[in-house]
Amino acid sequence: MWISIILKECSIRKRCDEVLASPLPYSAFTSSSVLAADFGAGYAKLNRRVGNGGWSPSDSDRYQWLQVDLRARKQITAIATQGRYSSSDWTKHYRLLYSDTGSNWKPYRQDSNIWTFSGNWNSERAVRHELQHPFVARFVRFIPLDCSEEGRIGLRVELYGCAYWADVISFDGQGVISYRFRQKKMKILKDVISLKFKTTKGDGILLHGEGQQGDYITLELQQAKLLLQINLGSNQYGSIQGHTSVSSGSLLDDDHWHSVLIERYRRSVNFTLDQHTQSFRTNGEFDNLDLDNEITFGGMPVSAKPSSGGRENYIGCMEAIHYNGDNITNLVRRRKVDTSSFHNLTFSCAESRTFPAFFNSTSSLQLLGRTDEDTVSVRLQFRTWNPSGLLFFTPLMPGGVEVSLVEGKVTVHIYVTLGKNTRVDISSGSGLNDGQWHSVHFLALESIAMLTINGDEMSTVRAAIPIQIRTGGDYFFGGYFPRTDLSPSQRSFQGCMQLIHVDDQLVKLQSVEQGMLGSFENVSLDMCAIIDRCVPNHCEHGGKCSQTGDMFKCACEGTGYSGATCHNSMYEQSCEEYKHLGRSSNTYWIDPDSSGPLEPFRVTCNMMEDKVWTTVVNDLPAQSSVSSGSRPEDKTVLTLSYNGSPFTWWVGRGNEKHFYWGGSGPGVQKCACGIERNCTDPRYYYLMPFSFYAGMLMYKDHLPVSQVVVGDVHRSGSEARLTVGPLRCQGDRHFWNAASFNTPASYLHFPTFQAETSADVSFYFKTSASHGVFLEILGNPDFIRLELKSATVVSFSFDVGNGPVELTVRSSTPLNDDQWHRVEAERNIKEAVLRLDKVHREARSAPPQGHTRLQLFSQLFVGKQFGASGGQRGFLGCIRVLKVNGVTLDLEGRAKVTPGVKPGCSGHCSSYGMLCQNEGKCIEKYNGYSCDCSLTAFDGPFCNDDVGGYFESGTLVRYDLMSESSSGVPSAVGNLTREELSFSFSTSHTPAVLIYISSKTQDYLAVVLRHNGTLQIRYNLGGLREPFTISLNHRNMANGQPHNVNITRQDRLVQLQVDHYPTVSYTLPETSDTEFNLVKTIFLGKVFETGQIDPVLIERYNTPGFVGCLSRVQFNRIAPLKAALRTGVPSTASIQGVLVESNCGASPLTVPPMSAVFDPWDPDSAGAQFPFNEERVSRDGVNRHSAIFGGIIAVVIFTILCTLVFLVRHMFHHKGSYHTNEAKGAESADCADAAIIVNDPAFTETIDESKKEWFI
Repeated sequence: MWISIILKECSIRKRCDEVLASPLPYSAFTSSSVLAADFGAGYAKLNRRVGNGGWSPSDSDRYQWLQVDLRARKQITAIATQGRYSSSDWTKHYRLLYSDTGSNWKPYRQDSNIWTFSGNWNSERAVRHELQHPFVARFVRFIPLDCSEEGRIGLRVELYGCAYWADVISFDGQGVISYRFRQKKMKILKDVISLKFKTTKGDGILLHGEGQQGDYITLELQQAKLLLQINLGSNQYGSIQGHTSVSSGSLLDDDHWHSVLIERYRRSVNFTLDQHTQSFRTNGEFDNLDLDNEITFGGMPVSAKPSSGGRENYIGCMEAIHYNGDNITNLVRRRKVDTSSFHNLTFSCAESRTFPAFFNSTSSLQLLGRTDEDTVSVRLQFRTWNPSGLLFFTPLMPGGVEVSLVEGKVTVHIYVTLGKNTRVDISSGSGLNDGQWHSVHFLALESIAMLTINGDEMSTVRAAIPIQIRTGGDYFFGGYFPRTDLSPSQRSFQGCMQLIHVDDQLVKLQSVEQGMLGSFENVSLDMCAIIDRCVPNHCEHGGKCSQTGDMFKCACEGTGYSGATCHNSMYEQSCEEYKHLGRSSNTYWIDPDSSGPLEPFRVTCNMMEDKVWTTVVNDLPAQSSVSSGSRPEDKTVLTLSYNGSPFTWWVGRGNEKHFYWGGSGPGVQKCACGIERNCTDPRYYYLMPFSFYAGMLMYKDHLPVSQVVVGDVHRSGSEARLTVGPLRCQGDRHFWNAASFNTPASYLHFPTFQAETSADVSFYFKTSASHGVFLEILGNPDFIRLELKSATVVSFSFDVGNGPVELTVRSSTPLNDDQWHRVEAERNIKEAVLRLDKVHREARSAPPQGHTRLQLFSQLFVGKQFGASGGQRGFLGCIRVLKVNGVTLDLEGRAKVTPGVKPGCSGHCSSYGMLCQNEGKCIEKYNGYSCDCSLTAFDGPFCNDDVGGYFESGTLVRYDLMSESSSGVPSAVGNLTREELSFSFSTSHTPAVLIYISSKTQDYLAVVLRHNGTLQIRYNLGGLREPFTISLNHRNMANGQPHNVNITRQDRLVQLQVDHYPTVSYTLPETSDTEFNLVKTIFLGKVFETGQIDPVLIERYNTPGFVGCLSRVQFNRIAPLKAALRTGVPSTASIQGVLVESNCGASPLTVPPMSAVFDPWDPDSAGAQFPFNEERVSRDGVNRHSAIFGGIIAVVIFTILCTLVFLVRHMFHHKGSYHTNEAKGAESADCADAAIIVNDPAFTETIDESKKEWFI
């Protein structure tokens, strides 16, 4: 039934496609000129062969036109052109002008440009164009732009449309139409209001209605823009204001018809001006528009509230006024509404008295004035978007006067020639390039010059002229291009001028057009064709639009977006994305919908190994006091509830009220205690008086909390405080949303999307194939396609109606490497951009003329080109996080129900594995990956968080690699021929044992700080009488700064790197073993060990123990310090003493390294010999260049030591005793450690004598 009704209506409705021009008489056609009588304009009818087969002008220049008078206003829906019959004369391109009166022409516009139609390429074939924007006019002009190369301009035309009729009412600024309702008060749920208007005034009220409760609706012009203001009422508590204001259009004082349509249902409003629709919802929480008695058109009613006054009534014409089904203009004609305020009600529209001229950058208008006079007087009106341009220039005898617009100010330069060139400057006004009409009056009389802007005589600027003015008689408006000795600073002007007066006489530009007065070049007369390219504003996300006569640009500073139209978000979509860029926990800006309407906001990202937490903090201070209102019914931010009736609610994501609280759920209207029946007072199960309540809101579809409304705040003695905690979210379900395309014929499809003025597509892909179509969407003939063209080339192609455009980017490395690559494509009305992996970029500017709107209607095909047979160009591989206009498409969900496509994609580690640092292992997960840091000395999501601790005096960490009961059986570490030890430390205390690695044998490795703060590495692998030592003698490393140490041994080759200095190699002596046998225990900070211990360590470095920071300690794949600090993980690590977790040992340097010239550690230092330069150390570790000097010094030292030993033995006579340099008490001590304890009261360690352990 519904279908049949629609078909019936369509068959009855008359199509607006009648032939309009051909039935007209010969006299209805006029032209700028004719080549001959039989080439007249009246012969320019489509498919006619009379006369000479069409119209041809006398000249084929840009000033020719053909005009059709339709005898009445008609609606034009299509046009067609043809060349002159059987000739070489045709028109290839043309423009269209139209008018109601035959003057004040308006150019046909499309896609925000004066449209150029494609014409003919031969003399016979007719070319028809359906108008995207049909118009109503009586007069239509065709303006040929170019013609055939073989001939001249030739034209036959046709117009298609239908009759148009509407009642017209003229408003004089006094009369107001008052439409009174049948009822005194109206509660209106739905409104449909439409009208057309034309005016030369930039301000005036078109319609107004209001009610006693504060509701109102107003449509008015303000500075030639249309402003709709509507208020359905504010709530009684004042917390939600109902006023809503929306602006549309610009330059509406152009004396052309503009159509308005307002459609409202409840709070949803469509506001349409000249085919441009804005959709919005009104503020407040009410649905009805409550109006009293009447609604007025053309101004404010006499009964309007005083607050509504002070605004101008409308001056101009209106037609086709309809209000909720009533034809107001028809009711006025039939005297059915009140028009008593009109002095003279007329149903016609007066013809415009202005005759504007439109200038471009190549235009010039030359007019004649009086010669050899002492007065220069010029008045004119102008409107422009350009900040600078020439208004007029006139030569003097001698000198000249230039009046220009410079940075939005009118500036006068008076050039005076008195033997040497001088200039007098005056300026006035500001911001005059706002597109509005402004008047300028310049008067130079005798020796005084005056400049007046916008008729404000009080602000007239005056200046003295040093000579008597003598006019030259020529005046150049809008352009002066001759190269003369005296030329103006500005050469051209883009905009419109009208009402030009020279020598106080109005210049009749009609005479200029007819060639009777002055001359002009590239000036369009009787029209003002400037375009406001910033309305509608194509700068997105709050970008500021600025423009000139032929372009606009967007300032994106401070918006969080970038690009030609501020379309691209500068921030990632989530904390998850920041994590996979290698970022650590911190505060970041995120933009969840990317290029969508939601603004970026600041969050705290907590990057954990398996999760990413996002925390959003609100701006409400904790424990905010809820103030009482001035009236008992007032509500504030929080309230109490009594008898189960909710006086308190909160507003969430959908701007809806919610009456449940933390620990409860939607619809319950109780606190958690009300559900659990444990409230302090069982009478109150909502929010209880005199109680504290806290809980978590868990229903995410209602979050975040945007407002809390609190009532009953006026109760005597009541008090409330409110805290709204942060919003915490985990993960990003979009970031790993992926699909795998397993066959060339497999694809996914999604609904079409809007891409008229801007569109963006981004995704990740990985493949081993060398080609394939990522996605495609079609229009007619418009389309968008993204494709892998070859192993190194990605292509972005599209067509907006001007022909296909293709952008390509080429990668320096293959893209079919089965790793993730990111593609971003954007197209807007200014440019198209293609980016690959955020490195490669290609951009293409949009053409200045042509189609700009992309019309798409097909589904979006992902993984295949539409219509490609057999999947010839299908994509093989994975596509992930596909976003279209900021919205992530659910690839996984669609893949689950699509054959040939699988949800998800494996192999993330191939692309993201490098983010796992410090030898962390990348672990594949279904949605993403994680870094396994268990075999590293680091923590964090990327194994780059230092794990360290602060050691107090006497603290040690012990990590057992071999148990005591192993009886020498090798552990998992076993006998080593290769080991690597790395760590960082900082301290100011010496001496100290940093690290000691023991074994079941006498083998060990120790790193110690000596008394002077220098570092020493001690190796004993057996075979040597003394340990092999590496001493860094030229730097104090106990300077409180962090230092990094890395020691690597492979057989006899030992490599050492300290801090940022180059790695230095050493070689163990040939007599040394190469195996580190039966590695047993790792000690940090102090040694507490049984067995044979190097006595030097005991005597010199182990007391009182290391005080400072150790960090990132790792021996091969063992991290002893991390194991000791991570108590939740089973290990053989133990702590004695106080160890506080800290990464102070790995903090950045606070003192910059010294220059290489003076640094003794630098191998290229001229001031000192680097002691460990591998070029100067032989394979046995001996420096040959210093061997002789070392031998001499050794002999001297040996002689001195022998003498000292003899003296000591002789003095103490303790024959057979153990001689050491320990303090008094060593003689009676059982061992060296006991001697230390006797002489050091601060030493509080205890010794288990049965184990004979050493405290070193």
